[in-house]
Amino acid sequence: MNVIRAALRAADSCDEDLLYMQSTCGLWKSSSILIAVFAALLAFSSPVSAAIVVEGNTRVDAETVRSYFTGTSPQEVEKGLEALRESGRFATVSASRKGANVVIRVTEGNQINRVVIEGNSKLKTENLEPELRTRARGAYSAQVAEADVARMMEIYRRAGRAAAKVTYRTVELPNGRIDVVFTVVEGDKTGVKEIRFVGNNVYSTRRLVGMMETTEMNFMSFFKTSDVYDPDRIAGDLELVRRFYLKNGYADFRVVSSDAVYDPTAGGYIITIVVEEGPQYHVGSVDVESHLPDVNGADLNEYVRLAPGDIYNGDAVERTVESLTRQAAKKGYAFTQARPRGERNPAAQTVSIHFVLDEGPRVYIERINIHGNTRTRDYVIRREFDLGEGDAYNRVLIDRAERRLNGLGYFKKVKITNEPGSSPDRVIINVDVEDQPTGNFGVSGGYSTNQGFIGEVSVSESNFMGRGQAVRLSVQAGQIAQGVNFSFTEPYFLDQRISAGFDLFARRQAAYSYSIYSSTSAGGTIRFGVPITDTLSFSPRYSLYETTISIPNSNSKPYNDCSIPVAVTPGAGIVPAPSSPLDYTCMSNGEASLAIKGSQGTIVTSSIGYSLNYTTIDDFRNPHNGWLATFSQDAAGLGGTSRYLRTTADVRYFHEIPYIDDVVGIVRGQAGNLTPFGGYQPRIQDNFNLGPSLVRGFAPGGIGPRDSNIFTTWNARMGNSLGGTDYVGGSAEVQFPLWGLPKDLGLKGAIFADAGSLWNFQGKTNYSSPLPCIPAYTQEAGYGQGTCVTPVSNGFRIRSSVGASILWNSPMGPIRFDYAVVTSKAQADVTQNFRFSGGANF
Repeated sequence: MNVIRAALRAADSCDEDLLYMQSTCGLWKSSSILIAVFAALLAFSSPVSAAIVVEGNTRVDAETVRSYFTGTSPQEVEKGLEALRESGRFATVSASRKGANVVIRVTEGNQINRVVIEGNSKLKTENLEPELRTRARGAYSAQVAEADVARMMEIYRRAGRAAAKVTYRTVELPNGRIDVVFTVVEGDKTGVKEIRFVGNNVYSTRRLVGMMETTEMNFMSFFKTSDVYDPDRIAGDLELVRRFYLKNGYADFRVVSSDAVYDPTAGGYIITIVVEEGPQYHVGSVDVESHLPDVNGADLNEYVRLAPGDIYNGDAVERTVESLTRQAAKKGYAFTQARPRGERNPAAQTVSIHFVLDEGPRVYIERINIHGNTRTRDYVIRREFDLGEGDAYNRVLIDRAERRLNGLGYFKKVKITNEPGSSPDRVIINVDVEDQPTGNFGVSGGYSTNQGFIGEVSVSESNFMGRGQAVRLSVQAGQIAQGVNFSFTEPYFLDQRISAGFDLFARRQAAYSYSIYSSTSAGGTIRFGVPITDTLSFSPRYSLYETTISIPNSNSKPYNDCSIPVAVTPGAGIVPAPSSPLDYTCMSNGEASLAIKGSQGTIVTSSIGYSLNYTTIDDFRNPHNGWLATFSQDAAGLGGTSRYLRTTADVRYFHEIPYIDDVVGIVRGQAGNLTPFGGYQPRIQDNFNLGPSLVRGFAPGGIGPRDSNIFTTWNARMGNSLGGTDYVGGSAEVQFPLWGLPKDLGLKGAIFADAGSLWNFQGKTNYSSPLPCIPAYTQEAGYGQGTCVTPVSNGFRIRSSVGASILWNSPMGPIRFDYAVVTSKAQADVTQNFRFSGGANF
């Protein structure tokens, strides 16, 4: 309005008495009026600019406060206020409007000198401080401090201490500064007190809880963290339970609800899981329907992993989908989608499965982005995919890659998601991972009735330098044996799904009660692993090692004094000559067999071999169902001293006993043969020397051929076993829980029956050849050993035993106690009723 008035006054001041100025004044008056009108319109059409006014700030300048606001709209103002509160720089923050302006009022409060956390011991201060918004040199805010208290209590809750209490106080200091002190009362551990299943009739709660990673609290809680309540782990456990039911035929199974409630009285969480099992289905019919040109569905039936009459198996359905997808891709249909369709017959409790092959949308992988791998290299992750950038997108193969990555053990979590690419037929794959520690330093110790106390120190890394390679170095030391081992494995040799590695070892075993000779060996093995199918693998290898046998001969171990007398040899030194040669001679105080003496020295073994491994085990840590079989052959003779073909087989079958919870039957068969060639006579170290590994109840080397020339009851305990070239054995065992004890305690009971035989010693028997051998205990032999080895128990004869065991999968390692009663044996066999072995990792 002031502009309009000025323009009008200028027009009135024009002097109209000057004639030559009249036209100019008229023009001036007209222009002034137009300017006044334009200014008026501009004034009414342009709003006044709104400003942000800051009040209450003393230490922080107003421009810093304004930087938190992007505008003056209600939404922008609220967003700026929240950002100011999150900054923790102000005690209070508020906003109001004054005309067109927005007024921001702040209260800076006291400046924080330092933040102290006291009373914490279970959780370290350096782990808690980064979670707090109350920071040193910031402005104190009671609201922020209260939020920090709640955040710390949540951290303690997730750490299994829901009863923890956190409070805070301030300590006044000069110049308007304060210290903020958080006081923590950690309380006792509050984990999962009980896991309840509701609605389960087929499988007991004990069985279902047993397959979960989450465990219940008990007196073992001091050693474990698996009883800490973790919602993410519970979700993973529920998926394990769901897959277990689907694998065992319960196609309608579902988890209805899962609820976790903290019970202060019980001192832990009560987790209640409601399930619906539904009926168990069998497979009614299976077929493959192909909608692809030139692909006959019937031709793909061989890749189906189920058959009519089988119990429905969700895992087998998944494996079939993967197999059909791969086969269709090999035939040129990269976009094929294999979908299983099930038609249930509730009355017959069968499900007919149709696998339908359709040509999917033509979508290509534009890019594979990998995020979160701070240690593991990109190519280690990419090689787990059966497809790459530019290939046809296939969801089945993506899911398979996700399972492989989770199975590596390199990551805490793996998540694969998709997003649209640069065009409708392009997709971007995002792989989000989180690395976890993969190295391990272990100190283990144990005791066995065979070798006494033994300890081991080991360092291992399963993801060496982020390359996915496995490295392990271990050193063992014990009463009987010492050694060092080093191994290296490359899981993707030559960029193929073939493992390659090598092992180097050196070990020494001293003579002890079951072996009267010392042995030292050193060498190495180069090995490969080639997967043939999901259940069958082929493992070729080459081994080269040197073995040295020596017989101790001292006053405490006079095992060679018939040849080299020592002080305790009858008739030598302080021991008087025997009145009767047969009562007490060098033979009767522990002499080694000629077969052992003939094996003294060093031999070199160079062998090539392989193993075929077949497994359908459901859980390697705690198998309940499935097969585990190994067939191996090694041919020694590619250089070196030894010449033989060694063949072994070991087959185990696990089956859960129906209608009895968590009781597993195990049947095992094993056999072996050693066939020398090229005129080679096997030595002691070549033969099979077996005992409790074949039939429990017998001592190590207590079964099979023995040298009768030096056999006495005492000498038998010294282990003059000759070994054999053939063995066969079988066992049946039933493992069961010890009812009334917590399952995660790891205690089980077992009863067993074993039977087997070791026979056919083919080593040298005449050590004076080509002359006739000289029998022992003769004048020609000097009442000593003679030159003959006369094996006893050299034929096929079954040994058997029955017994009971206690198995403890303890936090310190697996421990097993066996007590066996021998029911049949040969005269020369050596028994050992009780056997104990165990170890620890700490």
